[in-house]
Amino acid sequence: MIPLWTIILIILILVMILASAIKIVREYERGVIFRLGRLLGAKGPGLFFILPIFDNMIKIDLREHVLDVPSQDAITSDNIPVKVNAVVYFHVMNPEDAVIRIQNFMMGTSQMAQTTLRSIIGQAELDSLLKERDKINHRLQNILDEATDAWGVKVSAVEIKEVEIPEGMQRAMARAAEAERERRARIIAAEGELQASEKLAQAAHVIGKEPAAIQIRTLQTMADISTEGTNTVFLPFPIEFLRAFGEKKKGK
Repeated sequence: MIPLWTIILIILILVMILASAIKIVREYERGVIFRLGRLLGAKGPGLFFILPIFDNMIKIDLREHVLDVPSQDAITSDNIPVKVNAVVYFHVMNPEDAVIRIQNFMMGTSQMAQTTLRSIIGQAELDSLLKERDKINHRLQNILDEATDAWGVKVSAVEIKEVEIPEGMQRAMARAAEAERERRARIIAAEGELQASEKLAQAAHVIGKEPAAIQIRTLQTMADISTEGTNTVFLPFPIEFLRAFGEKKKGK
């Protein structure tokens, strides 16, 4: 007769073997199965069984990963030192390649993002880096996506978060921006003066053709002065009187 403790031990061993044979993979996961070191494929989601001891399973998360790229020191093409950090969004498209083609796809994507970011910054000018960030983001995404495609990884987006430049360069850029604003203000003022002078010349030309217009304008000026509450009395003196006086003087 088999002792009781032996039966209990056998039952415990069977339970452990059965527990290790049952695998549950969530909806956003895949289980990459190896049997005696040979790849069988990816399974999931759901419940399935593997052969204990002979089979090994590695779970791969298929959800979108957010990778924070630390600040990278780089020099732009116009020789300006900058510090740039970014964020990379990617997910695993092929879990089998993510396991057998690279040891750690998370680390590999991070290192690839850092080196690519430094390379792209070195090829761009500071002005384009600040103003054309969307184009640089798109270029980074294309390069990273092509490089990580062999690992079964899809890079969906790359965003540059912050660009740090030296304080001296910031002050120089501020002075340049202020000078540009002053230049534009002077141009606008000059254009306004030119337009005003053209309108005054046109008005003078019209008034010169119509002498009565001068008297009407004089009356309007008097009306404007009277509404300002001033004590000054303005008496218009017709220019015809001076002309008549001049003609009499010549007759003598």
